[in-house]
Amino acid sequence: MTLNIPISSWFKVLSSLTIAFGLSVAINTYAQPCPEKNIQYWQAFPPGGESDLSARHQQLLIKKKCPSIETIIQYKAGAGGALMWSQMNSLPADGLNVVGINLPHIVFQPLEGLVQYKTSEITPVFWFHYTPDILVVPESSPYKSFTEFIDAAKKNPGQLSVGGSGLNSANHAAHERLDASFGIKTIYIPFKGTGDMTTSLLGAQVDSAMTYTPFAINNKSRVRALAVGMEKRHPLMPEVPTFKELGVNWVDGSYRGVGVPKSTSLEQIKKLSQLFMQINMDPEMKELAIRNGFELINIGTDQMDSFMKERTQIYTQGAGLLGLGRK
Repeated sequence: MTLNIPISSWFKVLSSLTIAFGLSVAINTYAQPCPEKNIQYWQAFPPGGESDLSARHQQLLIKKKCPSIETIIQYKAGAGGALMWSQMNSLPADGLNVVGINLPHIVFQPLEGLVQYKTSEITPVFWFHYTPDILVVPESSPYKSFTEFIDAAKKNPGQLSVGGSGLNSANHAAHERLDASFGIKTIYIPFKGTGDMTTSLLGAQVDSAMTYTPFAINNKSRVRALAVGMEKRHPLMPEVPTFKELGVNWVDGSYRGVGVPKSTSLEQIKKLSQLFMQINMDPEMKELAIRNGFELINIGTDQMDSFMKERTQIYTQGAGLLGLGRK
């Protein structure tokens, strides 16, 4: 049997097949980063802090993009994150086990020499956001401004306490910087994580806390922010001056990302990097970030080596200036 189909119709059929094939390739390429099994997402800090909040946001977006799998958040907190990071290379290197990691923590802690890992043993996959430093006091605090806080610290050296998340962390470094920059002496009180610090701060068991913008925004009615480490004032906290306005060139904070066991294959690393890149660029994630004070960044495998080299150099120099590891 012979089919007499005009040649013009054949072109239409071929054109339709080509378009369909192209769409199929595009869809499959976009869907490629989704793992085939559940993700085990390990957290180095207790529930309730910025790392946990970030993971919960990502859990929602991964489910939206990859509905056939679950993202199971697990916690192994201790030693300012070092407990988890010293054990991450013992996890299965299957592309399904990912670990939340932080800068400058993973640089400062090995410089201290009291942890069981080196910076070079951490394998970052993707850095997804940044949170600026911010100094806060309880709403009940007598200090209504940064100037009042500094004046009190100068009148009572070694008396005011500043809570923070972990030792040799971004909060610890910011505390040291605060004392050195403004000629004061305060006491740093380390907590396992922001979640643990919250109870003590809100109960005024510590006088203040060196933390991050999301904490100040999410607890706006319960804490008073005094100064923030940004180039310009935060749009959600326009009343809070920057450290630059107060005379110190201080624009700093903490980076958060995900890493994997060192023996994870390059193919799996790239797939995870693509996955976290795609959820980070989702409009819903952007909305969540703005609402909670996170500054989104997108550092994937292509930029990773240069980014880590730059940040490691900056933090290594900063650790020396701040005296971390010599106390």
